[in-house]
Amino acid sequence: MIELKTPISDEEIKKLKVGDRVTISGRIYTGRDAVLPQLVKLAKSGKLIERGIQLQGSVIFHTAVSPAGVGPTSSNKYEIESCFEILSREGVRLHLGKGAIGSEAVKILDDYQSVFAVIAPVTALLTSRTLEKKVIAFPELGMEALHELVIEGYPAIIAAAHNQTIY
Repeated sequence: MIELKTPISDEEIKKLKVGDRVTISGRIYTGRDAVLPQLVKLAKSGKLIERGIQLQGSVIFHTAVSPAGVGPTSSNKYEIESCFEILSREGVRLHLGKGAIGSEAVKILDDYQSVFAVIAPVTALLTSRTLEKKVIAFPELGMEALHELVIEGYPAIIAAAHNQTIY
């Protein structure tokens, strides 16, 4: 088991291989269909830092945050996959979700030294390992707003790295 703590360095990403089992700890962001395109707009306009969003070495977990907890959504939706390039260029090192992503997304991750990991939809486990949560942007989106979580030991498997995939 490889332990990753945010921020994740480029050196750590270079060592990861498809099939590696990892645990993730630290501060991460959440986002799915509604908020990730909004985050991309902020990145394109150069307004991430003024909104307090630091993506260098970060993790984006494809989920919403509800009173019931967190669990992954399918990462292969257009609204999510189409954000990989800009978010990875801005410093996201690990995209976390579920399902197979397309070959173009796998290539984009490689181009920007990012990886994709899958996480089981085990809401009770993930909720028990979520230590803090707060909305940091787009509160009007409710549970799909951009959240920052502090987590300890989220288990995942590297599903796409260095232009290879388990799919």
